[in-house]
Amino acid sequence: MAEQQVQPLHNEKHANTKIQNGINVEFLKSQHLVPVVAHEFARVANEFPMSFVKNNETGQFQAVAMFGLEPGENLFVKDGKWTAAFAPMATTRYPLGLVKHPQEDQYGIVIDEASPLVGEAEGNALFENGEESDYLKRRKEALVSFIEFSHVTEAFTKYLADKELLVAQTLTVDIKGEKKDINGIYLIDEKKLNELSDEAFLELRKRGYLAPIFSFLTSTHQVARLARLKAQQA
Repeated sequence: MAEQQVQPLHNEKHANTKIQNGINVEFLKSQHLVPVVAHEFARVANEFPMSFVKNNETGQFQAVAMFGLEPGENLFVKDGKWTAAFAPMATTRYPLGLVKHPQEDQYGIVIDEASPLVGEAEGNALFENGEESDYLKRRKEALVSFIEFSHVTEAFTKYLADKELLVAQTLTVDIKGEKKDINGIYLIDEKKLNELSDEAFLELRKRGYLAPIFSFLTSTHQVARLARLKAQQA
């Protein structure tokens, strides 16, 4: 895989730089878990199973979409193409990113110049006469939204963890008659959810957490889809 060459975006240096539409399949094909934000849970649940993974150093949980059943496996990349009908925000922001300036509360945009989507020949121009193009403005808004959505999702996830609604789970999938266990993931504990007091349940509703919780629970049925895809590719 080509090394990334991440540079700050500059209207002179990148005056003629264009970005093609599409997803960086080269990077994605080896990703089996990708972070997702609560705002897209409903759409993610139509395509992928979701789970939470725990950072053993910080003890923090993160919501992820599962693209494969083991590390390095993405069952939605076939013949160099992305086959799912939807891609989470974390994958579509590439080759642009936001970097926070250490001193101030501001973000700067960076671009991966090594990306196959970046060039001067074809694509969407980032600058027109030295000014940001409409395309770049839209991309910038999406990047800022993603940061905001990530903060909301962190708060949501922390709340579930604090209320002990996340439970370590082993998922067992059937691939061509063989059982395979997937460990190290956490799911929302449906039993505990149903046992919450009316007051605690109302609190979830007030915070707007019920919709993402139900989307998450629905998504776990997609594990069978991953098993089917894996069986087909085997």
